[in-house]
Amino acid sequence: MPKIAGLAAAVLGFAPSLVAALFLLLGAPPARAQDKATTPSPPWLDPALLPAARAEGSLIVYSSTNEQEGLPLFKLFTDATGIKVEYVRASDAVLMSRMGIEFRADQKSYDIVQTATINKMPAQMLAAYEPPEANHISPNARDPNQRWYGVYANYNSPAYNTERVKPSELPGSYEEFAQRKEWAGKVAIDGTDNEWLKAIVQYYGDRDGIDLVKRIVATLRPVVTDGHLAMARATGAGEYWISLNNYVNLSMNVKLAGGAIDAWALDPVTLFFGQVGVNAKAPHPTVARLAANFMLSRECQQFLAKFGRLPTRNDVQSNPPDIIEMLTHKKVITVLMAPEEERRWQRQFDQLFKGR
Repeated sequence: MPKIAGLAAAVLGFAPSLVAALFLLLGAPPARAQDKATTPSPPWLDPALLPAARAEGSLIVYSSTNEQEGLPLFKLFTDATGIKVEYVRASDAVLMSRMGIEFRADQKSYDIVQTATINKMPAQMLAAYEPPEANHISPNARDPNQRWYGVYANYNSPAYNTERVKPSELPGSYEEFAQRKEWAGKVAIDGTDNEWLKAIVQYYGDRDGIDLVKRIVATLRPVVTDGHLAMARATGAGEYWISLNNYVNLSMNVKLAGGAIDAWALDPVTLFFGQVGVNAKAPHPTVARLAANFMLSRECQQFLAKFGRLPTRNDVQSNPPDIIEMLTHKKVITVLMAPEEERRWQRQFDQLFKGR
């Protein structure tokens, strides 16, 4: 390099130091391009799918995950693939209704869906696909028919406001809730927690389980809310002292953001999954398969763990680190209901908590 710069300086009449700097500048872009070319692709990125996926052009995601998590998550996908993402966020109920209407109208409207209710969708709405990264998730987080896979574990437990309630005051069982008259009107539960109700009845028995819930309702007069994240935030802010039940990942999300909230475990702990599925009528089917594989990757689940989502992979640590161990010391009941069964339990929930 010094000899070349000196020769160029002699020919062009420039100072050798200036020419050397010029060569460094001209040489820098190829070096950066070479570094980029040699950067290894993430393990989830299937090179056999990537050219066809890029040719399809984009990815359309339907998700119930809030934008603060979902948008930066899929930026990782875009950065790795160069494929732009359209992110459509709505509640589980809104997404289920919208997808049903679009399916009946034969619309190719979205590529993948990520929500907690995919197992309740008719099988013909979802493409059968087994992403390679599915080999690394828990066996109970995999649909036997390959229609959905668990992106995160949705454990259910009570939560409390740490400024309103002391740890020593926490009930050790659901039976003790029925004795806490001083908490009347200060307890909340989401209006769609039919999985929790089914687990309670399965654990205590048909008659005893329903009787227990009736006594809890009569004593606590719980407020029935709309939205699990909103309830977690309200509990963390002290609007409610207790969440009778909530998704642990959302309680942890608010705790990690500085909210005065924490969870504790009682028998039974209800479990289902935040799931990903591929639309049977996906407008970009190759991109959809690539994105589904991304959602089960270590990279994706590590990112979601920053927000308190509990991984379905054993090689990803939960956040906080001991939360899954605390929950699994109790009786865990996995609840995955078909649509008709879910409607039956929702009617029972409404009768108990809403008087109708």
